[in-house]
Amino acid sequence: MNSNPDAIIIGAGIVGATTALSLTNAGMKVLVIDRGNVATGTTSAGEGNILVSDKAPGPELDLALRSRDAWFEIQEDIGGGFELEAKGGLVVARSEDGLRSLRTLTAAQRIAGIDAQDISITELRALEPHLSHSITDGAFYPQDAQCQPMLAAAHILRATKARGGKFVSGANVTAITTNDGAVTGVVTSQGTFNAPVIVNATGTWAGQIAQLAGSALPIAPRRGFILVSAPTRKIIFHKVYDAEYVANVSSGDADLQSSAVVEGTQSGTILIGASRERVGFQDGIDFEILRILARQAIALFPILADIQLLRAYRGFRPYAPDHLPVIGEDPIFKGFWHNAGHEGAGIGLAPASAQLICDGIFDRPSFMNPTPFAPARFAKAAAS
Repeated sequence: MNSNPDAIIIGAGIVGATTALSLTNAGMKVLVIDRGNVATGTTSAGEGNILVSDKAPGPELDLALRSRDAWFEIQEDIGGGFELEAKGGLVVARSEDGLRSLRTLTAAQRIAGIDAQDISITELRALEPHLSHSITDGAFYPQDAQCQPMLAAAHILRATKARGGKFVSGANVTAITTNDGAVTGVVTSQGTFNAPVIVNATGTWAGQIAQLAGSALPIAPRRGFILVSAPTRKIIFHKVYDAEYVANVSSGDADLQSSAVVEGTQSGTILIGASRERVGFQDGIDFEILRILARQAIALFPILADIQLLRAYRGFRPYAPDHLPVIGEDPIFKGFWHNAGHEGAGIGLAPASAQLICDGIFDRPSFMNPTPFAPARFAKAAAS
């Protein structure tokens, strides 16, 4: 590079990409660094969910509502190309307890501004003709959307570069330099780069990057598997999931949890999830989990029993102990910002998270109070 950037973003996944675009659009010269290439981490294992349906009222829902709209603003800004679709979400209840919990949630969500529609069995069948006849109750969320996350990260970074940003791939960060309580740059396998602002957008590995500066973040991996069908005719029209999925997302249990999540894509494949377990960075494929996911999906859509599977993959979601993302300036080092810990909602929450980071760096009011996401909350919890 001929001159030092105004900001360095570590991480070229969807969170890093949207952060880079937001800062670039605000007038900063940015450099994005990644030890791999574009979207080779958690983003590559995402389903592309842009959801409001799975969140109870609170700061994460406020973030999700803004982010959902921001995705369509990004599409207008850079020209799309990443299969963004307002397909809507359908949550189904398969027990009386599940139905009561769902109805309680939708009532609270409507007060918070979500279009959460309690629907009848006739409406269920109209939305999803192949849904199991054992399912008679559900809720429809027109605001839920989906994109292709790897394409999104690539197109967003391409737009960032076209507007003056730089990208260095294959650069492993080995140190973060500081001086008098402020960050000054990063040392990588491809050289040293200096900037007064550094954004840690490394997802599951954000805690390790924080340690390089002498700080700390309690972010850990939460493993999940996804099944992908062979391309087929359109038989599933929305994102459809069991009401138990919401409870699994918010659970802190380390043991395996799984609930049916099924959706089609524009390419004709069907994505089937979702499992969650805290097993570190344990690699490999657990075939028993895959069988559980397949059985749960068939219970929702019996027609899937005749659809061939193409592949399965796993990813590691960046998990924070309180289930809230970590967005804000480091409590120890000035100029060191964190944008990580979104768990399985990183795709959906990325644009609004980037906006919070950008507004914080420019010290200007934002669309919501960012305090619930501040990294300092963990230091306060440890002290208490």
